[in-house]
Amino acid sequence: MTTARPALDPELHELLADMPLMSQLSQEALAQVRPFSSMPVEPLLEGRAIDRREVTVSAPDGTPIPLSVFSPTKTDRTSAAPCVYWMHGGGMVMGDRFSQIDIPLEWLDEFGAVVVSVDYRLAPEATGTALVDDCYQGLLWIAEHSAELGIDPARIIVAGASAGGGLAAGVTLLARDLGTPTIAAQVLIGPMLDHRNTSASSRQFSGGPGVWTREMNEFGWRCLLGDLADDEVPVYVSPALADDLSGLPTTYIDTGSAEVFRDEDTDYATRIWTAGGQAELHVWAGGFHGFDALYPQAHISATARRTRTEWLARVLHTNPTA
Repeated sequence: MTTARPALDPELHELLADMPLMSQLSQEALAQVRPFSSMPVEPLLEGRAIDRREVTVSAPDGTPIPLSVFSPTKTDRTSAAPCVYWMHGGGMVMGDRFSQIDIPLEWLDEFGAVVVSVDYRLAPEATGTALVDDCYQGLLWIAEHSAELGIDPARIIVAGASAGGGLAAGVTLLARDLGTPTIAAQVLIGPMLDHRNTSASSRQFSGGPGVWTREMNEFGWRCLLGDLADDEVPVYVSPALADDLSGLPTTYIDTGSAEVFRDEDTDYATRIWTAGGQAELHVWAGGFHGFDALYPQAHISATARRTRTEWLARVLHTNPTA
């Protein structure tokens, strides 16, 4: 039986009509779509006063983890800059450190932030905690090199979209539980938080083509978790499992009303409030998964991106060093 679902925003509906959509993913399909899951970063850097640096850090098992560092070209600024640590989307199975990088680069333009993006390993080649551990190692590197990077260690923002939003949430939980590094805020954009995939919104967006369907979500989680049973899944991998959401930094969560992750995202915000934390939640009416990254020119996308940036401006203003 088909489950009724919220309608798409009319402008997004028209734009999406020209996009080839899938219902499911398989290993064969993944091999075909992976090469198209990221765009070259160079066109985004043209016309921007940005210095780019490539570094590599080591995972606990010795695997090299590439990081890209984007900094405003040297100016006469004498104070330390904020830092945005970016985790890309791609369902845990595709994308790279340049995927959706236009989002944090807007914050470099707006706030003079240093942007660091991590190329975490992908499933199914890497499984379990490998992805979130890679991201945590990148965060440790940022904190340890804050003076070299010219950043304020008290103004590190952890951010990500989709799978990257889930990894950002996992990294934030890990940093809280290990007591380091300090994270000033987390920005979770349509985050992939719950491997159980049983919410009403996940069932609404099942049984047909879409940008990210319940079936595609099941595939992504299966690739990441392998043979792990539900009671073996770490909370850092599936953050919705965490019983305790207290002690987290101020949080921004946004999602669309017409997407798989809507209910797990709104629940995560609610549980942060219940634990006494601070979160700002936006559910964009008619937004599908990743709408503002895929079609930034749409009115709803521009509004969502501007609202996110205005929130970040308030956060950085309340913790100023400049």
